Amino acid sequence: MNTNPVAFFKCLADETRLKILLLVASEGELCVCELTEALTFSQPKISRHLAQLRDCELLDHRREGQWVYYRLHDNLPLWAQEVIQTTLANNGDYLKADSRRLAGMGERPQRKQQCC
Repeated sequence: MNTNPVAFFKCLADETRLKILLLVASEGELCVCELTEALTFSQPKISRHLAQLRDCELLDHRREGQWVYYRLHDNLPLWAQEVIQTTLANNGDYLKADSRRLAGMGERPQRKQQCC
């Protein structure tokens, strides 16, 4: 994969996509229901943004039964990984409320039993 920096930053210029990417990076893997709970958006809105992040090759996914789990793309260039990790490490307040809502679901497997 040869991620174009312009495409990378354009994809993340939307706040919802940026938050999704940062939450996935912080958790390692999330499903749609976890993201809808954390961001308090509808499932169709989250799914639409996840599709765009997949199209930009920033996220990849795996299926487990009827559920789809999203993670950072395995072939994400090192520079892109560093941008994501630096943004995550230096902007804790940006995701504070979203992370709190996600934590309110409990940890896996408890969280998985609630929605996945």
